[in-house]
Amino acid sequence: MDGTMLPDISTLPNMPLVDRNQTLDTLFEPSEHLHSIAESLLLQKSCTSYQALIDFVRARLIALASSNDPGDRTILLDILGSHPRLGEKAPASNSAGDEAFQGEGQRHLNELSKAEQANINRAGQKESAEQLIALNREYEEKFPGLRYVTFVNGRGRDAIMEDMRRRIDQGDLELEILETIQSAKIAVLEASGIEAMYEDRPE
Repeated sequence: MDGTMLPDISTLPNMPLVDRNQTLDTLFEPSEHLHSIAESLLLQKSCTSYQALIDFVRARLIALASSNDPGDRTILLDILGSHPRLGEKAPASNSAGDEAFQGEGQRHLNELSKAEQANINRAGQKESAEQLIALNREYEEKFPGLRYVTFVNGRGRDAIMEDMRRRIDQGDLELEILETIQSAKIAVLEASGIEAMYEDRPE
């Protein structure tokens, strides 16, 4: 599969596992639990479009968020925590701890996440980069298992950090979980037009 181009949705159920997971990682973020959920949905549901698959996955995540089963919560947090931290590519401080905090998951950035990160990092200075690292840390201490996720939509660091502060101060874990589900990369894909990513789309 080339770049962020997606194969025809009808080929996914019978696709080699490695290729199918690569496609799922383009839609979402790398997570074995999410792979399992999506693969199960592909077998159970008739997904005629990527939008349908995304809607099914989102509904499943919301169901996990509503569950009282600790195992379901573990699965949900694994999926939501797979998103890279915003600003990961920003300059790190000289602290080894900050470097480890900032760099974890860096190797998992896919093309769509790289584009999101590039927008955040484009005009950033070292001071604001360090502030973003600190806010990421504070957010993850406030909401264990989550990563701050938002629909960047062209916003710069100042606007993003203002939103991070608002959500940290709000301090509502359950609301934050739902916010994360709704704000994850699926929203970026919906906004940019998933149909345009098909490899075999009609001329």
